[in-house]
Amino acid sequence: MNHFIELKDFTAKQINAMVKLSYDMKINHLKYTKVLKGKTVGILFQKPSLRTKTAFCVGAMQLGANVIYYSPDEVRLGKRERICDASRTMSRYLDGVVMRTFHHSDIVEFAKYSSVPVVNGLSDILHPSQVLADVLTINEYKKNIKKIKVAYIGDGNNVCHSLMYALAILGGDLHIASPKGYMPSTKVFKDIASNSQMKGNITIVNNPKQAAKDADVLYTDVWVSMGDEAQRSKRKKAFGGFQVNDNLLKTAKKNCIVMHCLPAHRGEEITDSVLDGKQSVVFTQAENRLYAAKAIFASLILRGQTRHK
Repeated sequence: MNHFIELKDFTAKQINAMVKLSYDMKINHLKYTKVLKGKTVGILFQKPSLRTKTAFCVGAMQLGANVIYYSPDEVRLGKRERICDASRTMSRYLDGVVMRTFHHSDIVEFAKYSSVPVVNGLSDILHPSQVLADVLTINEYKKNIKKIKVAYIGDGNNVCHSLMYALAILGGDLHIASPKGYMPSTKVFKDIASNSQMKGNITIVNNPKQAAKDADVLYTDVWVSMGDEAQRSKRKKAFGGFQVNDNLLKTAKKNCIVMHCLPAHRGEEITDSVLDGKQSVVFTQAENRLYAAKAIFASLILRGQTRHK
């Protein structure tokens, strides 16, 4: 386990181990306060962030590490200097780097030249740290992810792709409803279908009620992600029938939980009544980002990466 870039790089056993560690860090946090003492983590972001930045910065500090945050204007990755040079340089100073980029290929290239662990804090294709926290949340409320139905309603984006990999690897049942033109990547779907080790069921439809029927978990995300602002009007029109509201919630099981990775555009992909309702676990889900971040750090950095290759 050298880097944390894509969930498909991990086995079900490894993912479950990180989720288990996340939960132990949540309920026994004082036990881990010095595990990264003397270590320094770099947070290198090209995109704005609330939860990811906070989770990884606070998580590292709670584990005893120092943190350096690099804003987009400071580094200008790939513009001010080549990614390979930035990676080699940062490897000489740091014990791990968390990246949040517009292009997934930038993280892959950075990791190729890094001698310390690299963590994907979000790219245009994947958001694995978010989904690790999501699995923790589902386990807390539903226990066995193999025996429930998860319905994702909305854009087939980076969060959706990581959910697909996670549920496929863990043997879950994921039903996705997206409008035509905004469905998940065909490449990701084919990648899962061709991997015999991925035992879960992934179903993609264009009808939100079909996906939500008898669901144990109802998950959604914004219709307009960062970088898609120019398409706002077009996207709002396309996603008009894909709102998670009280009527859609009624098609799911009575004890269904509602999830959203945030930030939420209230009144668009989800209504106030659902987001703030009794079945919503959205803010526990957000809190769990912290414990997932801590587990990722501990799982990678404590394995003693060799520096200065």
